[in-house]
Amino acid sequence: MLLCMNAGFINAAGFFAFAVLTTNVTGHAALLAVNIASGHFRAARMVTLWLLLFLAGAFTSSFIITKVGRERSSAYTIPILVIIVIVLFVAVFGPSYNNTLPETEYFAGSLLFAMGMQNALVSMISGSVVRTTHLTGMFTDLGIDLSSVATAPNHATHIVKNRIILRLTIIVSFLSGGVFGGIMFSKLSFHAFFLPAFICFVALFYDYFRVNLMRMLQYKKHNE
Repeated sequence: MLLCMNAGFINAAGFFAFAVLTTNVTGHAALLAVNIASGHFRAARMVTLWLLLFLAGAFTSSFIITKVGRERSSAYTIPILVIIVIVLFVAVFGPSYNNTLPETEYFAGSLLFAMGMQNALVSMISGSVVRTTHLTGMFTDLGIDLSSVATAPNHATHIVKNRIILRLTIIVSFLSGGVFGGIMFSKLSFHAFFLPAFICFVALFYDYFRVNLMRMLQYKKHNE
């Protein structure tokens, strides 16, 4: 939920900031084809760079996790820290953005790299079940699961129902993050990007906070 909200926030805020969708590549692939067909090769080169940066982010995240070892928590810590650094870079240096083509290229590209890292990170954690940066697959899978429930409601398993809840949670989280990101950027401008950095920080230490909260509650219950 946290990382889906983070992706929605960055997608909306990034669009407000640079007029570029920064969390998926489907639209950029179509844009690349349009630019090539129209002979706008400078724009096509920029879109190609964005596609490659998203790919590079996914590769980097996967490479780190595989090399460090999936069983080690540091394997997931490193990609999230890199994402935090990139988002903070946009938050700090974004106010100097002058809407030039090279600046748009690099600012938007850095966010695409970060979202490529996040998408690969969550995909590897979930066994390719969850994608946090776009909803095309989520809506498709949700439609399939709803169809299976509608056609055979008496045979719908607990697993199918849990998948439906998971997909709805991802969709709502992404949309909520997008709405929040749009509102915050309109109020805070580029300083709004400090918020997704904080969301990543919370996600990074989520297990630590959760375990210590459970211990505290158990200790309190024991003493009572």
